[in-house]
Amino acid sequence: MTQMALPLRLADHAVFESYLSAGNETLVATLVELADGQGDQGCWIWGPASTGKTHLLQATSERAGDRSVYVPLGSMAGVTPGILEGLASRDLICLDDIDAVAGSASWEEALFSLCNEALDSGSALLVSAGMSPRECPIALPDLQSRLARLAPFQIYALNDEQRVAALQLRARHRGLELPDDTAHFLLNRSRRDMASLYELLDKLDLEALRAKRRLTIPFVKEVL
Repeated sequence: MTQMALPLRLADHAVFESYLSAGNETLVATLVELADGQGDQGCWIWGPASTGKTHLLQATSERAGDRSVYVPLGSMAGVTPGILEGLASRDLICLDDIDAVAGSASWEEALFSLCNEALDSGSALLVSAGMSPRECPIALPDLQSRLARLAPFQIYALNDEQRVAALQLRARHRGLELPDDTAHFLLNRSRRDMASLYELLDKLDLEALRAKRRLTIPFVKEVL
């Protein structure tokens, strides 16, 4: 998996095969092309929290392999913008949570330099944020103009039935069987955002492995 010179790594589950693309099929197809080196300049993914932005950026970077680099800008506290230097040597640069550094003059200048280097070298940019490019509070006009060239894609949240399907897909990816009744029980007994549901599934996976139990409703009640 692609790594930077930082103590971070891509999540094992963050691959296209474990992402339910319902409602976002065009976006996923575009990202697969981008990862395979068939895309254009790149794209800007936006949507509220827990809709899968990080998953998709990491999945794209994972598929692209060493041609790509993944940068979690939302986790850059205490890190200087100098970490961006030299990244344009990669074919694909994935910048997660760019809105986390918007408004910082030093970060914006470094990002603008990176954008120019990427343009010169032919590298593609994949950017995520919680809002559209026009709504992102980037203060540097040149950087805003450069990023506005990226194709924007809004991620659509899943409905309840799709949340159940997404949970079951993640469970299968982990080698688990999550029956329909258990999946619906989880949906009705926990926070409904996918991040919380996946976190609960991770906990159940660990406990089921320890107890050598299946993910039945009685077992889930014991764990909860």
